[in-house]
Amino acid sequence: MSPRRFADFGGPGTGRFFGPGELRWALLALIAEQPGHGYELMSRLERRCGGAYRPSAGAVYPTLQQLEDEGLVTLEIEGGRKVFHIRAEGRAEVDGHSDAIDCIWARADQRGEWGMFRDPDAAEIVGPALRLFKAAVSAVVHSHRDPAVIDQVREILTNTTRELQQLKSDIKRQQHGRRRGRHAD
Repeated sequence: MSPRRFADFGGPGTGRFFGPGELRWALLALIAEQPGHGYELMSRLERRCGGAYRPSAGAVYPTLQQLEDEGLVTLEIEGGRKVFHIRAEGRAEVDGHSDAIDCIWARADQRGEWGMFRDPDAAEIVGPALRLFKAAVSAVVHSHRDPAVIDQVREILTNTTRELQQLKSDIKRQQHGRRRGRHAD
């Protein structure tokens, strides 16, 4: 296993998505929400992670087999598919690890936000955004840890972030207003 700390798993854009045992908990939680067959669970897991994690059959199917071997799920044939159902022991496992599972889903939500970089519309601003980041890091590095420069760079980035978040809110408000206008007709 990687020498990275457990908490380091799932950082934006790099590294493994799941830490030790987390894929098991995630699949068990999905089955507890609703039974499903292997491919369906893989699709639900990918959606739950906002596309930032694409499960492979080589990771999911052995984990599902492990859950069955542990007596946490049962396998039933429905419509020609092997559908996994939660057992009482599996529900107890989910309930007993609810905080850890909540952390997995929170990280999935956060990391899923990074999936927007694959959107073709994002291509227009990725270059300028990376140049902004590079300029900020360069200014800090060349300042030799000058606290005034670090504070100034932080303030510029904070203000820019605030302006962009305001722009996003304005856009959402405009879109909501247009949708309401269409429904009023």
